[in-house]
Amino acid sequence: MAVLSRPSEAKSWYGKTMTVSLNNLHLAAARIESAAIWTPLVRLPLEGEVYAKPESLQRTGSFKFRGAYNFLAALPPEVRARGVVAHSSGNHAQAVARAARIFGVPATLVIPEGAPEVKVRKTTEQGGEILRCKNTRRDRARVAAEVVAATGRTLIPPFDHPLIVAGQGTAGLEIAEDLPGVANAIVCVGGGGLIAGVATALALTRPGVRVIGVEPELAADAAESFERGELVEWPAEAVTRTLADGVRTQRVGELNFEIIRGFVDRFVTVSEAAIREATAWYALEAGLAVEPTGALTLAGYWALRSADGGSPALKPGPTVLLISGGNIDPTLLAEIVHPPPE
Repeated sequence: MAVLSRPSEAKSWYGKTMTVSLNNLHLAAARIESAAIWTPLVRLPLEGEVYAKPESLQRTGSFKFRGAYNFLAALPPEVRARGVVAHSSGNHAQAVARAARIFGVPATLVIPEGAPEVKVRKTTEQGGEILRCKNTRRDRARVAAEVVAATGRTLIPPFDHPLIVAGQGTAGLEIAEDLPGVANAIVCVGGGGLIAGVATALALTRPGVRVIGVEPELAADAAESFERGELVEWPAEAVTRTLADGVRTQRVGELNFEIIRGFVDRFVTVSEAAIREATAWYALEAGLAVEPTGALTLAGYWALRSADGGSPALKPGPTVLLISGGNIDPTLLAEIVHPPPE
């Protein structure tokens, strides 16, 4: 486990014209209001005032529906009618397929070979056309670009776009309204769209909230980027080692990284054993089926509580753990909850 504090040279976005503004966050909230679910805050049976925001209860089982629907809703009708394309390890693909289905437009989803089959199946059930590709960022982007060129459809990026960030940031607006006294928000990090949106929403509505990013030790490209103050890309064969398939992104988005540098206070990285323990805890102690990526924030919370030295890792007051999703194969969940004897 490693805890990283905000780099001293991190730039602040206060007082600047922001690509993701509070107005854009409110516009996103208005666009998705009729389709997305305002997920509740659930008090967890942990020491202190700790809440989960279970985006596992969101449509398609993850926060990704917020950004996908916001993007589609913002498109001019004549552009949207031509259809959309997305590349994703699973949750973004499901979200785009569902949003496209609601709008009655075609969707092609490019999904890497290593994606969990439960996510591939659920994407198919939403009516999307699926193309498979290799487990690399470049191959995903290449195949998606080829579909765009051949069909004239619009690419919906998985995380690095203002409309996506604003859509995901609506979760932060909900936290600010439901828990005005929130002191800490802990968010998992893959491509950075979720933490960028939530951090922006909280910084502009509840200044002073400590926002903390969590990654697996086996896929800690964002934590390394944060520490070094520059974007770092990890090899695909490195990040695909983690059980948390939703954060197997090789690097965070450029827009998202700038927001992270301005609004995120620190990072924590956690082991695979801690991810499994947190996934099992949610099922056994909180009655929540959470995918390993969604359990990252609980694992991060435990790590921060045990961190030694320096300033306190968490501010006094309520802490929110954002559960990114709940799309886990039942067989995997059973194996995590009741591991076979060694």
